[in-house]
Amino acid sequence: MGLFNQFKKGLQKTKQLLKTDIRDLFKAEGRLVDDSFCTALFERLIKTDMSVDAAQQIVDEIGQQFHARVVHESEVIEEIKKRLKAMLAQPAEPIRFAASGPTVIMVAGVNGCGKTTSIAKLTQMFQASGKRVVLGAADTFRAAAVEQLTIWSKRLGAEIVTGSPGSDPAAVAHRAVAKAIELNADVCIVDTAGRLQTQHTLMQQLTKIHRVLGKQIPDAPHEVLLVLDATTGQNGISQAKHFTEAVHCTGLILAKLDGTAKGGVVVAIRKQVGLPVKYVGVGESSDDLALFDPDPFVDAMFDEANGDE
Repeated sequence: MGLFNQFKKGLQKTKQLLKTDIRDLFKAEGRLVDDSFCTALFERLIKTDMSVDAAQQIVDEIGQQFHARVVHESEVIEEIKKRLKAMLAQPAEPIRFAASGPTVIMVAGVNGCGKTTSIAKLTQMFQASGKRVVLGAADTFRAAAVEQLTIWSKRLGAEIVTGSPGSDPAAVAHRAVAKAIELNADVCIVDTAGRLQTQHTLMQQLTKIHRVLGKQIPDAPHEVLLVLDATTGQNGISQAKHFTEAVHCTGLILAKLDGTAKGGVVVAIRKQVGLPVKYVGVGESSDDLALFDPDPFVDAMFDEANGDE
């Protein structure tokens, strides 16, 4: 499945919202661009959770460009797409692999955000490219989290390191990296507890794991990926800021994109947090993880492909 079709699958609800709402602004003969039109367009854009700032910027630019002109739906959509692609532009940044030895990836996020499933998807993606993966179940506070990751590891055929309930998460992370070195594995993915960003003590525990990994392997963790639940919308921005302060996040995985009409939250995150969006979850199966690319992503928001990308 090409990227456009993957995004199209994940953005069905967002696309339906945008297409219906924006189409309703126009008549067959077009629509005069005036204050009334700009207000109505703004209201429709913020429904996708792209943030007030981003929506206002797009509307202001369209208002200036087409001021007092009669425009058609296709013209306005092309301009919205162009501006969204510019806002979402980022370096093509897949995973930064270590020059030698295992690449260590630390994964963080609040409970219920889709973290464990995202780790499974990453594991499958790495294994499909011939890499050997070791998982570290460092969420020792929740037995269910360890159990879920263990089930995934067996299903995917990946090695896993666990600890007893309530044991030191940093110690589990340390043993996972040691196992990856011993097995000459390519990647070690360390799961962490789904902590609320407001819990200062628990955030300190994340910082400790980060520090322990760095003592084992220079430059580790090579990536710190924060999983955000797309269905939480703007709430994710507060999470991203707090987690980044605690563990220096390097990128985002936006999970559960297929479960929301608020796909525009990607715009808000890029604009307000500045972290690159590395992957988006577009479905529930283990291969439903798409490398983020702004152009096909925005095209899929409006369901307009330029060929099968």
